[in-house]
Amino acid sequence: MSAAPDQTAVPDESKASLARSSALMASGTLVSRVLGFVRVALLASAIGGAAAGVGGQVFDVANKAPNNFYILVAGGVLNAVLVPQIVRAFKLPDGGKDFVDRLITLALLVMAGATVLITLCAPLVVRLYADKWNDDWLALGTAMAFWCLPQVFFYGLYTVLGQVLNARGSFGPFMWAPVVNNVVAIGGTVAFLALYPGGEGYSASAWTPEMIALLAGTATAGVALQALVLLWPLHRIGFRYRPRLGFRGIGLRSAGRVAGWTFAGVAVGQVAFIPTSKVMTSAGYALNEAGVNGASGNSYSYAYLLFMLPHSLVAVSLVTALFTRLSRSAVAGDVAAVRRDFSTGARTVAAAGALATAAFVSLGPAVGGAMFSAHPIGEVLVAMTIGLVPFSVTYLVQRVFYAYEDARTPFVVQVVVAVVTSIGNLVCYFVLEPRWQVIGIGAFMSLANVVGCVLGLVLLRRRLRSLDGGGIDGHLLLRTLVRLLIISAVAATVGWAVSLGGERLGDGRAADLAVVLVGGVVVLVVFAVLCRLMRVRELDDLVSPLLRRLPGLGRR
Repeated sequence: MSAAPDQTAVPDESKASLARSSALMASGTLVSRVLGFVRVALLASAIGGAAAGVGGQVFDVANKAPNNFYILVAGGVLNAVLVPQIVRAFKLPDGGKDFVDRLITLALLVMAGATVLITLCAPLVVRLYADKWNDDWLALGTAMAFWCLPQVFFYGLYTVLGQVLNARGSFGPFMWAPVVNNVVAIGGTVAFLALYPGGEGYSASAWTPEMIALLAGTATAGVALQALVLLWPLHRIGFRYRPRLGFRGIGLRSAGRVAGWTFAGVAVGQVAFIPTSKVMTSAGYALNEAGVNGASGNSYSYAYLLFMLPHSLVAVSLVTALFTRLSRSAVAGDVAAVRRDFSTGARTVAAAGALATAAFVSLGPAVGGAMFSAHPIGEVLVAMTIGLVPFSVTYLVQRVFYAYEDARTPFVVQVVVAVVTSIGNLVCYFVLEPRWQVIGIGAFMSLANVVGCVLGLVLLRRRLRSLDGGGIDGHLLLRTLVRLLIISAVAATVGWAVSLGGERLGDGRAADLAVVLVGGVVVLVVFAVLCRLMRVRELDDLVSPLLRRLPGLGRR
């Protein structure tokens, strides 16, 4: 039997603490994302945001590869393993110092070795992700990849240091550090624009070593500083790292088991992305050769940044704060607390995701035009945003399993998601015209997220029931999701009507910006009013901590 009253009642002090931590992280993420959009808007102006820009397409592959390989080698493993293991290590007589030092040393050694190997294989890396490129495009991509691939190590260092901070309850620095990365990258892009105007029209053979070093080199420098800046807050909280070798007999077996399943799940996802990348690069190359400025691989990347904005602001910030609590509750055997935190977190990220879905679906092309002067980016955004809420909820579901040191179940979910994605790749490549292939990939991404979310919730319900007979507070969660679906559908319809009316303003960036500003306000107001009328309180719970941080509102 489940104790219904306990499932949703969150102690005020605990709820306030979670809200404060989430608000602090969200504020850092917001600043970083705003700077990130400035960066990519400048980048689109410098080297192109759709199929017309050769440099934009090639740099997208070279600069995306470090992220893909970092995630494959250790990203998912580190995020899944470090916090639960460090939380458990705190109970050791030395406070976990020896264990944490050895865990960090092992992670950094693996990352360093992998980075050297991957960088040496730069020509193969470019061919792995690109399809139908000519020799000039491949040569340019390889040169850029040599500069970008060292980012793998620094992404790993950033994750390791950040997760140590998170496990100690210091959440802010991890979310604010990317601000440094974006500032450096913006500086590099501005310098590129000043020195090499008209870069969008450059052919692949026209790129010089100096151009490549400036653009790709500053991208890597930004990632390096993003990691190194975390040394200061670590020093302030009293953490002193000492490299320690010898990894036998220190209790890493359970971590290794979790790491193995996590690596397998990440590998499945990254292997599935290879044909996705090939379809997108093939479509972009074909459109470029035909002189059609449709959606290409870099269009997908820019759309994905927009897609990730609400997820990063709310889901990542909230779940990062929740993960430490979930791990502590799992260690203590407090299933009711795990259920309560999951239910609260899932409904909150769903509310934020539903608002973003309504705005992006109704205003997507105008958003692409206003920010990047490229409507194809907005078209891809519309396709992928339909799966935003399931994507964010699945992210939280995974963390609950990781808190119980269960990475096998998320692996099963990832396999199903990869299968749906792979089917989508085949359909897009063999059925759709190049003009629609990248948009189709976004649509199948949404379908895969929906399927993965449903499966994850079913499996999590089964897991919690096996522990205490309760579930996942499914009735309240389902009721909230249904209401949010209705609210977002109505708000999106109103926003779409505004977008249609905005077409009378004509074409151009100014007209798109006007549609986004007016339509965004309309969607927000309609969504907020309907939430109040339908008693969906999660939006208030989400916004209140942020409002209290504004001058004049903090004491209300």
